[in-house]
Amino acid sequence: MAGHSKWSQIKRTKAVVDAKRGAVFTRLGREISVAARAGGDPDGNFQLRTAISKAKAAGVPAANIERAIAKGCGAGGDGSQAFEEIRYEGYGPGGVAVLVEVLSDNRNRTAAELRLAFSKNGGNLGESGCVGFLFTHRSEVSLSAGSAEGIDENSLLDDLLELEADGYELTAEGALVHGPFTELETLQEGLRQRGWNVQEWGHQWHPLNSIDLQQSEQARQCLQLLEALEALDDVRSVSCNLGEFPELESEGS
Repeated sequence: MAGHSKWSQIKRTKAVVDAKRGAVFTRLGREISVAARAGGDPDGNFQLRTAISKAKAAGVPAANIERAIAKGCGAGGDGSQAFEEIRYEGYGPGGVAVLVEVLSDNRNRTAAELRLAFSKNGGNLGESGCVGFLFTHRSEVSLSAGSAEGIDENSLLDDLLELEADGYELTAEGALVHGPFTELETLQEGLRQRGWNVQEWGHQWHPLNSIDLQQSEQARQCLQLLEALEALDDVRSVSCNLGEFPELESEGS
């Protein structure tokens, strides 16, 4: 999954850049507003607590978070009620499967923007269900090592045996623990109670297999497609089964 790891790193770098431009602020504000429909108290609304955590990690100001919660609870109009969660599926260059989750207040506009992004970058927007079976929707919790020694694997494994976890992967920052879709709240809270430094948590579409791209130009076009999709205002998340691909030279080289 070397290529998939590369894409994850690209996404993290891009998120920082987008946050400076305000694009991520808008996107996360929508997530908070939609989550707040079920109640404005984070202590009693796990989905809202998750959205707020993501916003804080991206540096969204507290005032923006408060306004988004108020909007979701009905203050200041029905803005959040207009948004609906939709999943689109398609193929990128080389047959790479792509899943796109959006929060949209206009299905026709969103579909047109997605279709254009796919077609301009060598992909095709497909029918619902065309690639969904290639992914599993799971809970993921990111842990920070907290020390120079890194994650103590034996201790982590012992704790995971007591929790609803399916496995873990060591990362540069610490570890990524994953489990069933329905166990996100229990999993992250259980890890926190056992003393682990929980950084982020959420539901992610994880590919069941990956597609390796051998041609540099094809790989470049695929990354351009993924970046174009993530740049759209309505897009909430982009997932793909991109595997290994050649190292790409910078534009200026």
